[in-house]
Order: sequence, then structure tokens, then C-alpha cells
Amino acid sequence: MSDDRKYRQRGYQDEPRGPKGPKPPKPQQERAPGRVLQDERGPKTPNLMAAHEVFRCARCGNLLAVTVGPLDSCSKCGVDLHSCIQCVSFDTSARWECTQASALTARVAPKDARNDCTLFSARTTVERQTSTPASASGSGPTNSARRAFDDLFK
Repeated sequence: MSDDRKYRQRGYQDEPRGPKGPKPPKPQQERAPGRVLQDERGPKTPNLMAAHEVFRCARCGNLLAVTVGPLDSCSKCGVDLHSCIQCVSFDTSARWECTQASALTARVAPKDARNDCTLFSARTTVERQTSTPASASGSGPTNSARRAFDDLFK
């Protein structure tokens, strides 16, 4: 044994490393008819819930119409909707509490009062639609179940 090797353990560098030869081809897997492997059609697309854009009152969280008029107010708490707290540019950490402060000449004092700001844009969020939309006729399964229960005691 030569002394030029650093490690004298048996098996270390006994044979040269390298490609051992061509790899044999993989056998084709048997698969059920009609099933397609994932790599042939791409990744699976997840079945996600539907999403919709909503506008909620900043004070009470009441669901409102996405379009906001200059004289609209919340039907639940009565706060004005065309105000700074309902705007997408409202930020309490920014100067004058507005991200569009470069266009403002003075701070708007009551943030929940109606104003005539030309930069106003309603703050909307995208929420997942977790329930089915209510039917217009009002004869959903809960109403029919309630009606059947009430009919028992007539």
C-alpha cells in the first residue's frame, strides 16, 4: 500500500468513481384507462371558492354597494361614505393621514365627515364567497323547512 493516500481505511478510493455505464430504460407503468398522468396535462388546478369585490363601512362593517355617491351614508350606523376613512388613500401613518398628500393643500380635520375630495376612491376588498347567493323569491331550503315545522303545529 502506498503512503501517499491520506486515509488508510479499507474501501476509500479503492476503485475510481465515474459513470458506471448507460442506465437501462425505465419500464412503462401500467395505468388504468382514462387516467392521465399529471405531467402530460400539467399541474392540477385547485378548486377554489369564488371571490367578489365588496365595500364595507369603516365604522360598523356593514356590506354596502361598491359605487359610492357624494351624498351617500351607511344604512346601519349613518356615517358619511364619501369621507376620508372610507377612501383607499386613507393611511394613519402618512402625512395628513392621506397617501395622496402631495395633492392636498391642508389637512382635512374630521376624517369621518363628508368632503368633496376629488381624489376619493372607495376602499374595496376582495372576499371569498363562502355562501350561496340568496334567492330572490325567498323560498330557499331554510324557509321551506321552517314552513314545514310551523305546519306541524297548526
